[in-house]
Amino acid sequence: MNAAVVEAFDRPPRYKSFADPIPADGEILIEVRAAGLHPIVKARASGAHYSSTGDLPQIPGVDGVGRLPDGSRVYFGVTRPLYGTFAERAITQPWLTLPLPDSIDDVTAAAMMNPGMSSRVALARAKFIAGESVLILGATGVAGHLAVQIARRLGAARVIAAGRNPEALQQAAALGADAIIPLEQDRDTLVADFRRHLSESKIDVVLDYLWGPPAESLLAAVAQKGLSHASHRIRYVQIGGIAGPTISLSAAVLRSSDLELLGSGFGSASLQEIMKSVGEFIQEAAKSPFQIPTKAVSLRDVEALWNSPHKGARLVFQP
Repeated sequence: MNAAVVEAFDRPPRYKSFADPIPADGEILIEVRAAGLHPIVKARASGAHYSSTGDLPQIPGVDGVGRLPDGSRVYFGVTRPLYGTFAERAITQPWLTLPLPDSIDDVTAAAMMNPGMSSRVALARAKFIAGESVLILGATGVAGHLAVQIARRLGAARVIAAGRNPEALQQAAALGADAIIPLEQDRDTLVADFRRHLSESKIDVVLDYLWGPPAESLLAAVAQKGLSHASHRIRYVQIGGIAGPTISLSAAVLRSSDLELLGSGFGSASLQEIMKSVGEFIQEAAKSPFQIPTKAVSLRDVEALWNSPHKGARLVFQP
Protein backbone atom coordinates (compact mmCIF):
# COMPACT_ATOMS: atom_id res chain seq x y z
CA MET A 1 0.00 0.00 0.00
CA ASN A 2 0.99 3.68 -0.24
CA ALA A 3 1.65 5.55 2.98
CA ALA A 4 3.48 8.43 4.61
CA VAL A 5 6.57 6.82 6.11
CA VAL A 6 8.75 8.29 8.87
CA GLU A 7 12.30 7.09 8.25
CA ALA A 8 14.12 9.65 10.42
CA PHE A 9 12.89 11.85 13.25
CA ASP A 10 14.59 14.96 11.85
CA ARG A 11 12.82 15.08 8.49
CA PRO A 12 9.24 14.91 7.16
CA PRO A 13 7.62 11.59 6.24
CA ARG A 14 7.93 10.42 2.63
CA TYR A 15 5.16 9.06 0.43
CA LYS A 16 6.18 5.53 -0.49
CA SER A 17 5.19 1.87 -0.38
CA PHE A 18 4.83 0.16 2.97
CA ALA A 19 3.83 -3.37 3.88
CA ASP A 20 0.06 -3.81 4.25
CA PRO A 21 -1.13 -4.26 7.83
CA ILE A 22 -2.42 -7.75 8.55
CA PRO A 23 -5.13 -7.85 11.22
CA ALA A 24 -4.52 -10.20 14.13
CA ASP A 25 -7.29 -11.80 16.17
CA GLY A 26 -9.53 -9.07 17.54
CA GLU A 27 -8.42 -6.50 14.96
CA ILE A 28 -10.13 -5.18 11.82
CA LEU A 29 -8.86 -3.64 8.61
CA ILE A 30 -9.85 -0.05 7.78
CA GLU A 31 -9.84 1.58 4.36
CA VAL A 32 -8.67 5.06 5.31
CA ARG A 33 -10.50 8.06 3.84
CA ALA A 34 -9.02 10.95 5.84
CA ALA A 35 -6.53 11.62 8.65
CA GLY A 36 -5.78 14.93 10.38
CA LEU A 37 -2.33 16.42 10.90
CA HIS A 38 -2.68 17.17 14.62
CA PRO A 39 0.17 18.51 16.80
CA ILE A 40 0.45 15.11 18.50
CA VAL A 41 0.97 13.46 15.09
CA LYS A 42 3.91 15.74 14.31
CA ALA A 43 5.33 15.39 17.82
CA ARG A 44 5.23 11.59 17.66
CA ALA A 45 6.74 11.61 14.18
CA SER A 46 9.64 13.70 15.49
CA GLY A 47 10.18 11.36 18.44
CA ALA A 48 9.50 14.23 20.85
CA HIS A 49 6.14 13.14 22.30
CA TYR A 50 6.12 11.10 25.50
CA SER A 51 4.11 8.38 23.73
CA SER A 52 6.66 7.94 20.93
CA THR A 53 8.24 4.48 20.93
CA GLY A 54 11.32 5.57 19.00
CA ASP A 55 10.90 2.74 16.48
CA LEU A 56 11.52 3.35 12.77
CA PRO A 57 10.29 3.18 10.09
CA GLN A 58 6.71 3.98 11.06
CA ILE A 59 3.51 5.44 9.63
CA PRO A 60 2.32 8.56 11.50
CA GLY A 61 -1.27 9.29 12.53
CA VAL A 62 -3.31 8.59 15.66
CA ASP A 63 -6.85 8.63 14.30
CA GLY A 64 -8.88 8.96 11.13
CA VAL A 65 -12.04 8.30 9.18
CA GLY A 66 -12.47 5.15 7.13
CA ARG A 67 -14.61 2.28 5.96
CA LEU A 68 -14.99 -1.05 7.73
CA PRO A 69 -15.03 -4.30 5.72
CA ASP A 70 -18.84 -4.12 5.71
CA GLY A 71 -18.72 -0.66 4.12
CA SER A 72 -19.85 1.33 7.15
CA ARG A 73 -18.15 4.68 7.73
CA VAL A 74 -16.45 5.21 11.10
CA TYR A 75 -14.15 7.41 13.08
CA PHE A 76 -11.36 5.26 14.49
CA GLY A 77 -8.21 5.31 16.58
CA VAL A 78 -5.21 3.00 16.34
CA THR A 79 -3.01 1.23 18.88
CA ARG A 80 -0.75 -1.03 16.78
CA PRO A 81 2.85 0.31 16.86
CA LEU A 82 4.32 1.43 13.51
CA TYR A 83 0.95 1.46 11.72
CA GLY A 84 -0.67 4.90 11.89
CA THR A 85 -3.48 6.43 9.85
CA PHE A 86 -1.51 8.25 7.14
CA ALA A 87 -1.91 5.34 4.75
CA GLU A 88 -4.38 3.70 2.42
CA ARG A 89 -5.17 1.07 5.05
CA ALA A 90 -4.92 0.81 8.81
CA ILE A 91 -5.87 -1.65 11.53
CA THR A 92 -7.68 -1.13 14.78
CA GLN A 93 -9.89 -2.89 17.30
CA PRO A 94 -13.69 -2.77 17.03
CA TRP A 95 -14.13 -0.87 20.31
CA LEU A 96 -11.91 1.91 18.91
CA THR A 97 -14.41 2.67 16.14
CA LEU A 98 -17.45 4.94 16.28
CA PRO A 99 -20.11 5.27 13.57
CA LEU A 100 -20.30 8.65 11.86
CA PRO A 101 -23.59 10.30 10.89
CA ASP A 102 -23.96 11.47 7.30
CA SER A 103 -24.13 15.07 8.51
CA ILE A 104 -20.39 15.00 9.36
CA ASP A 105 -18.20 14.67 6.27
CA ASP A 106 -14.87 12.80 6.21
CA VAL A 107 -12.60 15.85 6.24
CA THR A 108 -14.43 17.63 9.05
CA ALA A 109 -14.53 14.49 11.19
CA ALA A 110 -10.83 13.78 10.68
CA ALA A 111 -9.95 17.39 11.50
CA MET A 112 -12.02 17.96 14.62
CA MET A 113 -12.15 14.75 16.65
CA ASN A 114 -8.64 14.89 18.12
CA PRO A 115 -8.61 18.62 19.02
CA GLY A 116 -12.22 18.42 20.20
CA MET A 117 -11.41 15.41 22.34
CA SER A 118 -8.59 17.31 24.04
CA SER A 119 -10.93 19.72 25.80
CA ARG A 120 -13.87 17.34 26.12
CA VAL A 121 -11.71 14.80 28.01
CA ALA A 122 -10.04 17.55 30.05
CA LEU A 123 -13.39 18.93 31.19
CA ALA A 124 -14.48 15.42 32.13
CA ARG A 125 -11.29 14.93 34.16
CA ALA A 126 -11.99 18.22 35.93
CA LYS A 127 -15.54 17.00 36.68
CA PHE A 128 -16.86 20.18 35.13
CA ILE A 129 -20.56 20.88 35.66
CA ALA A 130 -22.84 23.37 33.95
CA GLY A 131 -22.76 26.80 35.58
CA GLU A 132 -19.01 26.77 36.26
CA SER A 133 -16.57 29.12 34.52
CA VAL A 134 -13.62 28.12 32.34
CA LEU A 135 -10.39 29.86 31.39
CA ILE A 136 -8.66 28.52 28.27
CA LEU A 137 -4.93 29.20 28.13
CA GLY A 138 -4.02 28.93 24.46
CA ALA A 139 -7.43 29.59 22.95
CA THR A 140 -6.23 30.82 19.56
CA GLY A 141 -5.53 27.54 17.75
CA VAL A 142 -7.92 24.95 16.34
CA ALA A 143 -8.12 23.07 19.66
CA GLY A 144 -8.56 26.29 21.63
CA HIS A 145 -11.36 27.52 19.39
CA LEU A 146 -13.12 24.17 19.75
CA ALA A 147 -12.59 24.33 23.52
CA VAL A 148 -14.45 27.65 23.62
CA GLN A 149 -17.37 26.14 21.71
CA ILE A 150 -17.43 22.93 23.77
CA ALA A 151 -17.31 24.72 27.13
CA ARG A 152 -20.13 26.99 26.00
CA ARG A 153 -22.26 24.05 24.82
CA LEU A 154 -21.70 22.21 28.08
CA GLY A 155 -23.18 25.15 29.96
CA ALA A 156 -20.20 27.20 31.15
CA ALA A 157 -21.33 30.36 32.96
CA ARG A 158 -18.36 32.27 31.54
CA VAL A 159 -15.56 31.37 29.13
CA ILE A 160 -12.33 33.38 29.19
CA ALA A 161 -9.93 33.00 26.24
CA ALA A 162 -6.21 33.76 26.59
CA GLY A 163 -3.76 33.72 23.70
CA ARG A 164 -1.13 35.56 21.67
CA ASN A 165 -2.72 36.07 18.25
CA PRO A 166 -5.02 39.15 18.40
CA GLU A 167 -7.06 38.15 15.35
CA ALA A 168 -7.54 34.61 16.63
CA LEU A 169 -8.54 35.97 20.04
CA GLN A 170 -11.28 38.01 18.38
CA GLN A 171 -12.41 34.84 16.61
CA ALA A 172 -12.56 33.10 19.99
CA ALA A 173 -14.83 35.89 21.20
CA ALA A 174 -17.06 35.44 18.14
CA LEU A 175 -17.24 31.70 18.95
CA GLY A 176 -18.53 32.33 22.46
CA ALA A 177 -15.76 33.60 24.74
CA ASP A 178 -17.05 36.23 27.17
CA ALA A 179 -13.67 37.91 27.56
CA ILE A 180 -10.18 37.70 26.11
CA ILE A 181 -6.72 38.04 27.66
CA PRO A 182 -3.83 38.93 25.34
CA LEU A 183 -0.64 37.19 26.41
CA GLU A 184 1.61 39.76 24.73
CA GLN A 185 1.80 41.93 27.86
CA ASP A 186 4.64 42.46 30.32
CA ARG A 187 4.54 39.84 33.06
CA ASP A 188 3.31 42.08 35.89
CA THR A 189 0.44 43.39 33.75
CA LEU A 190 -0.42 39.88 32.60
CA VAL A 191 -0.46 38.51 36.15
CA ALA A 192 -2.73 41.37 37.21
CA ASP A 193 -5.03 40.72 34.23
CA PHE A 194 -5.24 37.01 35.10
CA ARG A 195 -5.90 37.80 38.77
CA ARG A 196 -8.75 40.17 37.88
CA HIS A 197 -10.45 37.61 35.64
CA LEU A 198 -9.93 34.79 38.14
CA SER A 199 -11.72 36.89 40.75
CA GLU A 200 -14.45 38.54 38.67
CA SER A 201 -15.38 35.42 36.68
CA LYS A 202 -14.80 33.04 39.62
CA ILE A 203 -12.88 30.62 37.38
CA ASP A 204 -13.46 26.98 38.32
CA VAL A 205 -11.53 25.18 35.56
CA VAL A 206 -8.40 26.09 33.59
CA LEU A 207 -7.63 24.28 30.33
CA ASP A 208 -3.94 24.82 29.56
CA TYR A 209 -2.65 24.13 26.04
CA LEU A 210 0.56 26.16 26.54
CA TRP A 211 2.45 25.51 29.81
CA GLY A 212 5.79 27.37 29.97
CA PRO A 213 5.88 31.10 30.86
CA PRO A 214 2.13 31.74 30.29
CA ALA A 215 1.31 29.03 32.83
CA GLU A 216 3.78 30.54 35.31
CA SER A 217 2.01 33.90 35.00
CA LEU A 218 -1.42 32.36 35.49
CA LEU A 219 -0.31 30.29 38.48
CA ALA A 220 1.30 33.38 40.01
CA ALA A 221 -2.11 35.05 39.71
CA VAL A 222 -3.72 32.13 41.55
CA ALA A 223 -1.46 32.65 44.58
CA GLN A 224 -3.00 34.75 47.35
CA LYS A 225 -1.43 36.84 50.10
CA GLY A 226 -2.63 37.46 53.64
CA LEU A 227 -4.43 35.24 56.12
CA SER A 228 -8.06 36.25 55.67
CA HIS A 229 -8.86 35.18 52.11
CA ALA A 230 -11.37 32.43 51.36
CA SER A 231 -10.21 29.52 49.24
CA HIS A 232 -11.79 28.96 45.86
CA ARG A 233 -11.20 25.57 44.28
CA ILE A 234 -9.64 25.75 40.82
CA ARG A 235 -9.04 22.59 38.77
CA TYR A 236 -6.09 23.28 36.49
CA VAL A 237 -5.89 20.76 33.62
CA GLN A 238 -2.61 20.58 31.70
CA ILE A 239 -3.19 19.50 28.06
CA GLY A 240 -0.29 20.75 25.91
CA GLY A 241 3.16 22.30 26.09
CA ILE A 242 3.38 24.60 23.08
CA ALA A 243 5.00 27.41 25.09
CA GLY A 244 7.47 25.19 26.94
CA PRO A 245 7.87 21.73 28.50
CA THR A 246 8.58 22.90 32.06
CA ILE A 247 7.64 25.61 34.55
CA SER A 248 8.91 26.99 37.84
CA LEU A 249 6.21 26.59 40.48
CA SER A 250 6.43 28.32 43.85
CA ALA A 251 5.31 26.23 46.80
CA ALA A 252 3.34 29.25 47.98
CA VAL A 253 0.99 28.87 45.01
CA LEU A 254 -0.16 25.49 46.29
CA ARG A 255 -0.22 26.43 49.97
CA SER A 256 -2.12 29.69 49.51
CA SER A 257 -4.85 28.40 47.19
CA ASP A 258 -7.25 25.54 46.70
CA LEU A 259 -5.55 24.56 43.44
CA GLU A 260 -5.81 21.08 41.95
CA LEU A 261 -3.32 20.21 39.18
CA LEU A 262 -4.37 17.54 36.68
CA GLY A 263 -3.05 16.22 33.40
CA SER A 264 -5.14 15.18 30.42
CA GLY A 265 -3.77 13.00 27.65
CA PHE A 266 -2.94 9.44 26.70
CA GLY A 267 -2.04 7.79 30.00
CA SER A 268 -3.75 10.16 32.41
CA ALA A 269 -7.03 9.38 30.65
CA SER A 270 -7.74 5.81 29.53
CA LEU A 271 -8.57 5.03 25.92
CA GLN A 272 -12.03 4.01 27.13
CA GLU A 273 -12.55 7.46 28.66
CA ILE A 274 -11.23 9.11 25.51
CA MET A 275 -13.53 7.13 23.20
CA LYS A 276 -16.50 7.88 25.46
CA SER A 277 -15.79 11.62 25.19
CA VAL A 278 -15.32 11.38 21.42
CA GLY A 279 -18.66 9.60 21.12
CA GLU A 280 -20.36 12.39 23.05
CA PHE A 281 -18.59 14.95 20.88
CA ILE A 282 -19.86 13.23 17.71
CA GLN A 283 -23.41 13.36 19.04
CA GLU A 284 -23.09 17.09 19.74
CA ALA A 285 -21.59 17.76 16.30
CA ALA A 286 -24.43 15.83 14.67
CA LYS A 287 -27.00 18.03 16.42
CA SER A 288 -25.29 21.27 15.46
CA PRO A 289 -21.93 21.65 13.63
CA PHE A 290 -18.87 23.01 15.36
CA GLN A 291 -16.91 25.66 13.51
CA ILE A 292 -13.48 24.43 12.41
CA PRO A 293 -11.47 25.52 9.35
CA THR A 294 -10.05 22.62 7.34
CA LYS A 295 -7.88 22.08 4.29
CA ALA A 296 -8.01 18.74 2.48
CA VAL A 297 -4.81 17.68 0.69
CA SER A 298 -3.46 14.57 -1.00
CA LEU A 299 -1.37 12.13 1.00
CA ARG A 300 1.15 11.98 -1.83
CA ASP A 301 2.07 15.60 -0.99
CA VAL A 302 2.84 14.84 2.66
CA GLU A 303 6.57 15.58 2.48
CA ALA A 304 6.06 19.03 0.93
CA LEU A 305 3.14 20.02 3.19
CA TRP A 306 4.25 18.53 6.52
CA ASN A 307 5.87 21.74 7.79
CA SER A 308 3.98 24.27 5.66
CA PRO A 309 2.02 27.09 7.37
CA HIS A 310 -1.73 26.63 7.05
CA LYS A 311 -3.12 29.79 8.72
CA GLY A 312 -5.26 28.22 11.42
CA ALA A 313 -6.85 25.51 9.26
CA ARG A 314 -6.36 21.87 10.20
CA LEU A 315 -4.68 19.95 7.37
CA VAL A 316 -6.40 16.67 6.50
CA PHE A 317 -4.61 14.13 4.31
CA GLN A 318 -6.55 11.82 2.04
CA PRO A 319 -5.05 8.74 0.32
